[in-house]
Amino acid sequence: MQHRQAEAGARYDVFHTDCPARDVVDHVTSRWGVWVLISLRSNDLRFYELRESIQGISEKMLAQTLRALVQDGLVWREVEPTTPPQVTYGLTEFGRDVGEPLTELFDRITRRLSPRP
Repeated sequence: MQHRQAEAGARYDVFHTDCPARDVVDHVTSRWGVWVLISLRSNDLRFYELRESIQGISEKMLAQTLRALVQDGLVWREVEPTTPPQVTYGLTEFGRDVGEPLTELFDRITRRLSPRP
């Protein structure tokens, strides 16, 4: 599903099971979707850089999460035709817009946590 602007005044019925916005919310709030968006907030990253920045994610889960976020129009993907191919990911305007409150939430939580021993 690609991100589409709703007509002025038109809104999705997010409580309806067929609402396409639900899929996007599911992908963003998945276990790894949030971390991908937060990791890409400052820099475009290659696949291996993303994998290293998100501790605990497997290559398979990162690939699946990125595929869903690219399909939703939150993340762009660029492949450089080298051997092996170098793939870079970054946030689209839509991804930055969605990721901003997630980053703010993350920052608020980390400011409130007690220092680690």
